[in-house]
Amino acid sequence: MTTLHTLIIGAGLSGLTCGIALAKTGRRVTIVSAAPSTLQLNGGSMELLGCIDGQEVTSPIEAIARLPHDHPYQKIGTENIASLALEAQRLLDDAGATLTGDPQHNHWRITPLGVTKPAWLSLRGMATTASPDRLPWQHLTVLNLKGFVDFPIHIMAHNLAQLGCQVTVRDIEVDSLSQPRRSAAEMRAVNLARTIGVGSKLRHLAEAINQACAGDEVVLLPAIVGLEDDYPVNLLRRWVTVPLHFLATMPPSVPGTRMAALLRHYFKMLGGKFLTGESVGCVKLADHHITAAYTVKSPGIPITAQHYVLATGSLLSQGLVATRDAIIEPLMGLDVDAAAGRDNWSHYGLMGDQPFMHCGVLTDTALHPLKDGTTIDNLHAIGSILAGHNPLTMGDGHGVDLLTALSVAHQLV
Repeated sequence: MTTLHTLIIGAGLSGLTCGIALAKTGRRVTIVSAAPSTLQLNGGSMELLGCIDGQEVTSPIEAIARLPHDHPYQKIGTENIASLALEAQRLLDDAGATLTGDPQHNHWRITPLGVTKPAWLSLRGMATTASPDRLPWQHLTVLNLKGFVDFPIHIMAHNLAQLGCQVTVRDIEVDSLSQPRRSAAEMRAVNLARTIGVGSKLRHLAEAINQACAGDEVVLLPAIVGLEDDYPVNLLRRWVTVPLHFLATMPPSVPGTRMAALLRHYFKMLGGKFLTGESVGCVKLADHHITAAYTVKSPGIPITAQHYVLATGSLLSQGLVATRDAIIEPLMGLDVDAAAGRDNWSHYGLMGDQPFMHCGVLTDTALHPLKDGTTIDNLHAIGSILAGHNPLTMGDGHGVDLLTALSVAHQLV
């Protein structure tokens, strides 16, 4: 079998970004993709750095210099963050995910519960604000389709009203979309987006919005169009006669699914290959060097590459696994930064900064993982599997995914 330049294990945001960056240089890259990634949970925005020590960050590039030495941003060099951030935005734009934002200044996205969170980039058309405690409108209308189950509209409206805006809630009904309501399970954002498409149903949705909201200052609609690209989004905004913005729904979300689809398509268009529905079950090591990888479904066929990239995610994606006594990296038994004993993995306070959230694979400054204290020289780790940060409380998950992926891609070329 011909040796690849790089085998990437994992097809989330970090794996796809690294694969695209390498494929753009003509390298032969294969991504092993076991299942849909956590990108489908994304609400249409990317974070670079949102919080430090519980305090929201307004200027991410400036604040990154204050992060601890073991944070992934420090390992790739704080002096490189601004240029890598701009490169990441260009890569996403080239893939068709048109985002707006500035790594020097956060804006605030509106969550499915109607509260604001710091963001670096947001898909065009998503509802955002320049201030964490005030919206840019005096009066807004929040619309929902009757029977839609992924949109807690009254909780959202209550929280939006706390941001100094008068909120009107309206339900609309579109006759051509009545079919999904025969089953509550089908009345979900992704299923609706498939149903609406770009044809007559999208036109009917626009007509219903115009009829319900004529003369309104601005309308916020759940993100239920544009599953594969933003053409339906732009078309709907053109047909609707009042300013229209989209709000993230409960996951799986349409904007997140769209970004995943665009990145996968771009990677394949550049000549990258996928092993879909597969997972790496075994890696052969010799003197801290990977000689071959084997998939679960084809355990007798070695996959050889000059370089290997581990992008399997953290506990949520099972890139890390919690056993009875330890948190481990299951594929190669890499060294993990995790406290010994289950009692030390969490503490009182459901919404607090839990110790297990910081767990990750230990690496050197070049992001080579450690095994028994020694680096594996042709393996890199990227994204949320890395130790030293907590994407939930720090709001740095997407930035770590994108920037560590690009940093490793630069090393490999």
